[in-house]
Amino acid sequence: MLEVNNLTFSYAKKELFSELDLKLKPGLYGLLGKNGAGKSTLLKLVSGELFPGSGSCRVMGFEASKRIPEMLSEIYYLPEEFDLPAMTGTQYLNFYAPFYPRFSMEFFKNCASEFEIEPAEKLGSMSYGQKKKFMIAFGLATWSTVLLLDEPTNGLDIPSKRQFRRLASAGASDERIILISTHQVRDMENLIDPIIILENGKIIFNHSMEEITENLSFELRESVPEGDEILYYEKILGGYLTAVKNNDNDGRAVDLEFIFNMVVSRGIEINDLIVGGAK
Repeated sequence: MLEVNNLTFSYAKKELFSELDLKLKPGLYGLLGKNGAGKSTLLKLVSGELFPGSGSCRVMGFEASKRIPEMLSEIYYLPEEFDLPAMTGTQYLNFYAPFYPRFSMEFFKNCASEFEIEPAEKLGSMSYGQKKKFMIAFGLATWSTVLLLDEPTNGLDIPSKRQFRRLASAGASDERIILISTHQVRDMENLIDPIIILENGKIIFNHSMEEITENLSFELRESVPEGDEILYYEKILGGYLTAVKNNDNDGRAVDLEFIFNMVVSRGIEINDLIVGGAK
């Protein structure tokens, strides 16, 4: 449904992506990476807002850069920063919703109620957080086959971040790809899965939490971990959170921030432990 093949892209004379490959089927993915890793650029390439130097980026079989109507009606991209027209939310819905054949006004109203936003209000009078919630609600309600969200929790307060996770889960389906780009990994706990990590313009990790827990165990150790079985560790309150090759113990739950730091530090070794490596 979404396939990137042998893609290259450069800003001026600086190459960002070289022979990048990515294939996604329906799911709720997290696109993680440091600032400047290329997360936003990848979303713009997928949505057709940027053109690759070479290679291809196809959505529903359509070349994204051609931005033909059949593809645009199946993809919705919400950038981190955006401008809204001088109209009310209701007028915005009446104007833009028809571009999406499966737009659900009922689902939008549910999202707006959860977010505590009033569609009849003028968009220009809304705070940045309210605008962001309006656009998230709109994007989810399009029921587009591909939904791209760039830093969706930026500008949201703590209760709104919890509401976002709940609504994003409700907006997922077996026929939909939701790709969320973020560096706020704690905001995405228990939501994004699989996890894609970009580093220096390359995808260094693309695995599900199930694959991670099948191959790795996470333990809390009292002293500095030692031994060949140690893959990675961090000092935390109460000891050292440690990743080791799966030893058939249930181990403990681990947060996304730890996984991200581990992969950035030991990406090749981690991929070698997971069947298939980085996809």
